[in-house]
Amino acid sequence: MSKVIESIERAQLRKVPRFKAGDTVRVHFQVIEGQRRRVQVFEGIVIKRQGSGARETFTVRKQSFGVGVERTFPLHSPKIEKIDVAAIGDVNRAKLYYLRGRVGKKARVRERRYGAHVEEAVEETVLEEPVDEPVDELEEAPEEAEAPEAEAEADAVATPE
Repeated sequence: MSKVIESIERAQLRKVPRFKAGDTVRVHFQVIEGQRRRVQVFEGIVIKRQGSGARETFTVRKQSFGVGVERTFPLHSPKIEKIDVAAIGDVNRAKLYYLRGRVGKKARVRERRYGAHVEEAVEETVLEEPVDEPVDELEEAPEEAEAPEAEAEADAVATPE
């Protein structure tokens, strides 16, 4: 391809979020009905991405009233207002055509979970908490009409979870 065409196509590229096949996305797409323009949201699972550069497209599949609906969008189209990535899918394929033959719960894609670094963050916050005052001082609360509530608070503080 000539350098002139490459430079024109490079100018047409837009910033898009990073997503791949298996991810659940919300595509905000402009629809023209007569004289009116409105934004329609199409949410589903990306079953494929193909092409490159300004010609790149992606296909999104969703179930609508029990019927599978697929729509192919040009990635860098000016009619796409924004793309939101709702969930990251845990798949090992680039094209998920096998979802077409599945219905209901079998058509779901497992969501990728990041468990290791989340547990480390929780452990760090637990270690950084200040040590509470001794329980004996909390039990010396004045006995008034709110005495049962004070005892419940003292029990909640006394039992570490």
